[in-house]
Amino acid sequence: MGAVIRLRRGAGGPPGYGNDPWWLRQENQPASVAAQLRVLSKERSVPGSGTTWRSAVPAEQRARITSLVNEAEEQLTQLRGAQYGKTADAAQQLLGNLGHAATLIEQAVRETAAAALAAGMALEDLARWARLPTDVLAEALPDHRNEQPRKGL
Repeated sequence: MGAVIRLRRGAGGPPGYGNDPWWLRQENQPASVAAQLRVLSKERSVPGSGTTWRSAVPAEQRARITSLVNEAEEQLTQLRGAQYGKTADAAQQLLGNLGHAATLIEQAVRETAAAALAAGMALEDLARWARLPTDVLAEALPDHRNEQPRKGL
């Protein structure tokens, strides 16, 4: 709009501004095809690097992971007052709650790894981040287990 007003008044614009009424600053211009192709090629070379968790993982799976983490947190919170009373009772309650929380955390790790694997992350990276051997993580993920070629076939 400023270019149109300057044209009517006969005044030139500031340096670097054209008198074209359709002129846009570079930051407001749409990305070129070359820039879009660079982003796509980078995404292909490192899958999952440019995607967001919310766009790559379905809402149901995100809710399941959040629920597992919240349940594990609740189990661990219940341990605060469990260290009183007879030794056998305290040990039974501590070990029971810790075991249940550990199971929930393991399920959350599996769900998170499965979601990241489905989003295109490499199994080796997931195993390193989860601090698990690659073959153990591959066995824990049912989707990956079905895709692996079987020996002897």
